Amino acid sequence: MIDFLILLLCLPVVGALLILFLPEHRQPWIRPIALATAASTLAYTVFLATQMDFTNPAVQLVAEYQWNERLGTYFSFGVDGLSYPLVALTNLLTLVAIAVSTQIKERIKAYYMLLLLLEAATMGVFITQGWALFYVFWELVLIPLFFLIDRWGGINRQRAALNFVLYTMGGSVFMLLGLLMLFDANPEHRFLFASIKRASAVIPAETQTLIFLGLMIGLGVKMPLFPLHGWLPLAHVEAPSPVSILLSGILLKMGAYGMIRSAEMLPAAAINLQDFMMALGMIGMLYGGLLAWRQSDLKKMIAYSSVSHMGVVMIGIAALNTNGLMGAAYQMVAHGLVAGALFMLIGLLYERTHTRDINDYGSLLRATPRFAVLVVLALVGGVGLPGTAGFIGELHALIGGFERWGWLVAALSLGMLITATYSLRTVKQLYTGPVNLGMRQVEDLHPLELAAGGVLVGGTLLLGLYPLPLLHLLHSSVQAIAAPFGG
Repeated sequence: MIDFLILLLCLPVVGALLILFLPEHRQPWIRPIALATAASTLAYTVFLATQMDFTNPAVQLVAEYQWNERLGTYFSFGVDGLSYPLVALTNLLTLVAIAVSTQIKERIKAYYMLLLLLEAATMGVFITQGWALFYVFWELVLIPLFFLIDRWGGINRQRAALNFVLYTMGGSVFMLLGLLMLFDANPEHRFLFASIKRASAVIPAETQTLIFLGLMIGLGVKMPLFPLHGWLPLAHVEAPSPVSILLSGILLKMGAYGMIRSAEMLPAAAINLQDFMMALGMIGMLYGGLLAWRQSDLKKMIAYSSVSHMGVVMIGIAALNTNGLMGAAYQMVAHGLVAGALFMLIGLLYERTHTRDINDYGSLLRATPRFAVLVVLALVGGVGLPGTAGFIGELHALIGGFERWGWLVAALSLGMLITATYSLRTVKQLYTGPVNLGMRQVEDLHPLELAAGGVLVGGTLLLGLYPLPLLHLLHSSVQAIAAPFGG
């Protein structure tokens, strides 16, 4: 039998190796090889959907090999309706990031290799079926990200890269301690998800809660939860724009995905900490939105808006019911598309104007009509207006939250109003008002850039206008996760 997921994991690694051993006189081939690798990986991911039955909540396409019997570790891979969309999102955003990396002119071999290795490590987080391998891939993601920010970032890139790694590694210490406690508490002494789910019936609620808190700190740094978000704005501002697409579009989702899996493995802890998780989500949503409102730096604004949107995801997770978890999962995909589009477009605008200050712009509509259409639609998607994917995610999170906490969850609407305020301000400042003479010659989107941005914005609209396919894909897995909590 073909190990579909191991082949999927190897595709970007093979592409990176091809680039590594490419002779010096074949340097012009580097970018085409990276594009072909990312496109092949995405195409193969789409093919895998034909090999799955999304009405079945079970983990599928399983490949499992013993790693270390004494430590209870396995090379175990599999996907379900929750993890598959995130794998597909990872591969789509990687292809877009490579496509818009035209401004990278130095050390291009290392740059494209690191992007492909980052793609493989991120996929590993979503397809692994054991906490030991999850932790390995979680840490592996740090290596390419550190070098991508440190070598190709802005003026303060070294500080940003170090800040990011120290924050994440600090959180990982708590995650590791939680996993060691989990291994000890599991009578089978295994890290496999299935084994831990079986053991949850005999692990005391107090022990589960302590383990969950350790995992929450580690996962919350990457998500990021308030107050563990300090690394995010600097990393986004200093990272090259293609890396920001991946950082916000998919890397933040690793933490949310891990949080859902933690709740699934440790149900007693999730119930004990349910109100605490909701409070963290609510604070993050409002705090991130208010900070985004105050920013004049466009990249910082989008970075803080990500904190706000991930707060909505956290509220959905905390609801522990089908609607809430469906909202969290749908919002992860929706935010990945919107944040990816915004970071791509703002990055391309910065490359043309060399400023991110919103006050330096004005009346760009005539000079850059293609930019205008995509930026406005992406910002509308971020607000979550009906007809966009964000609306579907936020609506389910709102319904799930209402089922659990009643009218208290109405604060979600305040977060949406704050998002609308800074989004409309951005549209007004970029495309209306007095003409800035220095902006008259700004170049509009090129065909490849237009295609990349169009795919992300088009995906946001498609999933908003026709949400049924993704809802169908997620439903069985989300329902199975919510079942122990009463659905």
